[in-house]
Amino acid sequence: MNTDDLISMLATGVEPVDPGAVARRFSLAILIAAVAALLMILLGFGVRADLASVAMTPIFWAKIAFPLCLMVGALLMVTRLARPGMSVGGGRLWVGLGVAAIWIGALYGLAVAPPDTRLAMILGKTWKVCAINITLLSIPGFIAVFWALRGLAPTRLRLAGACGGLLASALATLAYCLHCPEMDVPFWGTWYLLGMLVPTLFGAALGPRWLRW
Repeated sequence: MNTDDLISMLATGVEPVDPGAVARRFSLAILIAAVAALLMILLGFGVRADLASVAMTPIFWAKIAFPLCLMVGALLMVTRLARPGMSVGGGRLWVGLGVAAIWIGALYGLAVAPPDTRLAMILGKTWKVCAINITLLSIPGFIAVFWALRGLAPTRLRLAGACGGLLASALATLAYCLHCPEMDVPFWGTWYLLGMLVPTLFGAALGPRWLRW
């Protein structure tokens, strides 16, 4: 077999790659993750009673902005990593800036607070359950995001899995903000971040096994 025949054989039956596959799969995964997390909040946790009034304050929207920033960064990264040989791109800046901003705010808040209130600002009233709740809320989104990745062609499996876990947990944290009564930045910078870190680490651990193709 000469070279021309080999090339012709390899090219037979090759179909063009659908350029919209990544967008469609992740749109569906995000929809599933968001709806599932909201239903779990409404049916299992409950929405905080003062949500209407607290939603009128800037600090509530700062609380929302933290997981939203990480969600955008994770989505940008994971949609790139769903393609062979791609890097994380600019999504890591969103994640880095989100974490840096919340830690700067937390350190400032602790610095200006009376010393005897600082521990309470970090622990709040729900520190024992916050990270666990976020992890539980992440489970449907975690499954949906991994489904989206498995139908594509990631090659950096551990990194793709980690970004997928972060995306699922950031979506879950957004939903959790509707329930969580904590309004101190040091609390978010500790327990929200820990809650998002757990699915991220699970994603990194499971990526090489679940995303292999």
